[in-house]
Amino acid sequence: VDGEFAQINTSVLDGLAEVAFLDGVLDAEFRATLRQADVLIGWHLGQELPADALQASPGLRLIQLLSAGADSVDFAAIPERLTLASNVGAYAEPMAEYVMAMALALARRLPQRHADLAKGEFKMWERVLTLDGAVCAILGFGGIGRATARLMRAFGARIHAVNSSGRTSEPVEFIGTLSDLDQVLAAADVLVIALPLVNATRDLIGARELSLMKPDAILVNVGRAAIVDERALYEHLRSQPDFCAGIDAWWHEPGPGSGFSTTYPFFDLPNLLGSPHNSGVTDNALHVGVRMAAENVRRFLTGEAILGVARPGDYL
Repeated sequence: VDGEFAQINTSVLDGLAEVAFLDGVLDAEFRATLRQADVLIGWHLGQELPADALQASPGLRLIQLLSAGADSVDFAAIPERLTLASNVGAYAEPMAEYVMAMALALARRLPQRHADLAKGEFKMWERVLTLDGAVCAILGFGGIGRATARLMRAFGARIHAVNSSGRTSEPVEFIGTLSDLDQVLAAADVLVIALPLVNATRDLIGARELSLMKPDAILVNVGRAAIVDERALYEHLRSQPDFCAGIDAWWHEPGPGSGFSTTYPFFDLPNLLGSPHNSGVTDNALHVGVRMAAENVRRFLTGEAILGVARPGDYL
């Protein structure tokens, strides 16, 4: 954590907690500090924590993630006494902006027309789509989903949403649960996937589900890649050239310094637009995320209900 992030945490938690920053410290110092801690804020816990550090820290009560998703956590290594909270909604605004960029680019078929121009083909009157009057189906109506809906409505789109309760105070044309998935998929002109990756959502969208969608629909995934079956999506894009997909999170993402590749040749397809898992990345996004994580810790320390509590049973 750099000095600016340290300042954010310290200012939010001022008067409630002594804040210690462990980035880059030696193993012995890390363990000694953690043994005194009530709360741990971290990003990739598996990479940051020395082995058995959590078990050796009996006073630790909360792990607050900086990441919005908790699917990378090894819940088998988390003691049952600990509460773990993800940073839900922390990157909602930049991710909603990204969804709009993808949806608009694919609706206007910008990748295809760009490729045509590169080949010397000037297809001025080739059919394109509009978001005005389109049905935007949003799977996962948390912070990202609601922020996306607000932008989509400004373009005239009608919102069909899916969440865990089937209820929302947002203005939508339809709200349901995953039991309504088939109906929502069939109605969608644009499908936005903003679900967390848990047991119930892994491989949620496969060949059958894709076949229910309109032949010229657009799929934008800003959730985790594994929510969609990789081979099924590739084959659907290959066989349905009017169907488009915008993919931000990938099934096999490289570590630092490693190259990127896909199991299937997605980038040979003109109806695919990809990005390197950066939908939430803007100049200020991490600062907002750090502040929101610190504010959740503040709620915990003052006895208020905290946001984003992860249930190990959803992941194990």
